Amino acid sequence: MKCFIGIDLGSTTTKAVIMTEDKEIIGRGITNSRSNYDTASRVAKQEAMIDARFTLLRGKLDSNDKLKDNQDVFLNDLERNFRREQFVEQLDDLQGTCLRSAEGERFNDVRGVLTEVLSSVFDNLREESLALYAKGATRKSDFFRDIAGGRFLTLSEEISKEAGLSYDFALNVYDKSIIEVENRPPDGNLEGKFLSGLRHLIDESPELGIRFEDVQGPVTETLGINLEETFTVGTGYGRVRLPFPKEHIRSEILCHGLGAHMMYADTRTVLDIGGQDTKSIQVDANGVVDNFQMNDRCAAGCGRYLGYIADEMNMGLHELGPIAMKSTKAVKINSTCTVFAGAELRDRLALGEKREDILAGLHRSIILRAMSIIARSGGISDQFTFTGGVAKNEAAVKALRELVKENYGDVTINIDPDSIYTGALGGSEFARRAVMEA
Repeated sequence: MKCFIGIDLGSTTTKAVIMTEDKEIIGRGITNSRSNYDTASRVAKQEAMIDARFTLLRGKLDSNDKLKDNQDVFLNDLERNFRREQFVEQLDDLQGTCLRSAEGERFNDVRGVLTEVLSSVFDNLREESLALYAKGATRKSDFFRDIAGGRFLTLSEEISKEAGLSYDFALNVYDKSIIEVENRPPDGNLEGKFLSGLRHLIDESPELGIRFEDVQGPVTETLGINLEETFTVGTGYGRVRLPFPKEHIRSEILCHGLGAHMMYADTRTVLDIGGQDTKSIQVDANGVVDNFQMNDRCAAGCGRYLGYIADEMNMGLHELGPIAMKSTKAVKINSTCTVFAGAELRDRLALGEKREDILAGLHRSIILRAMSIIARSGGISDQFTFTGGVAKNEAAVKALRELVKENYGDVTINIDPDSIYTGALGGSEFARRAVMEA
């Protein structure tokens, strides 16, 4: 099967989309961009390939009488168990790397105790993984470092204290090891993880009434399909670092414009707020860019700005939007500079302002900055599409809807659940055209 791949290497996350020659999207993948762009590109593509396998398996199971109306439940449970297998594999890798790091000379006097502490920490993490990936469980992130890191630090501090060992030793080993593991994607043994996950699924879900033999065939057949990487196009903040020739690179403006057009054919204005920049793009009826504007060098008003604010308030980035939505009045934020906004935030808190009102004001400030960029690009024409990671922030969306209505009246605003993949989607279409329309 010919596959056309678009990779969007952003400053925060790297995304990949896989398209067939019939323009069907069969796979999406995302990972942290890290400091190693080559690895981020490879991991995002690998994740998209795994997602493609699940998409193809769905087609294989359409006629499976054993599953009947339980196909969605089965596939969701299979992916959940597959992800646990993947998580445990990375835990094993992290443990081995930590133990090797602990062999350094600086740990000579504590190596025995440190090794025991590390072994106990990882035993606990493996045991906790059952609950972490249990039915109905929620995780704050799908990235290994986010999931494992917090618990490693908490457990290692507790267990080190019990063992009479300074916590700094475990922290030192972890900081050195996690970077190595992050830059070493899980191995490509998909069949082993799929089948192991399948066995666990059947053991935990007798209510489905299926046996291993009932679905082993379709799973094995799906894994045997050759997904040919026919052509790849890269885009995004770090596109110059992507590991393929320059003729396979497209500007993020072109890719986001085309991607938004593919999601919503009547799109004429696109606003993309990513981790490092904000882009307003005007496109024609064919998704061709007519005009665009971007923010200046400062990251104020982008995802990094929100990340900074989350750190200032000792909160998770995902918590900002829901808390801001509880506001009854948005506090006016005067500073547009990230650093000064942090200082103003602290001043507002000291004056007794509610944090939800401050956060609502910060979100409105971000969108006001974006509205200025939109105006410079030519304003808003119906239809308007909002993309990028910030499009998942409900407080930012609320502020955008209010400001668009105030300035441009009733305009159709499109926000796709997969909008973070817009640039990669446009890249995959450019890849398809490079071969199919050559």
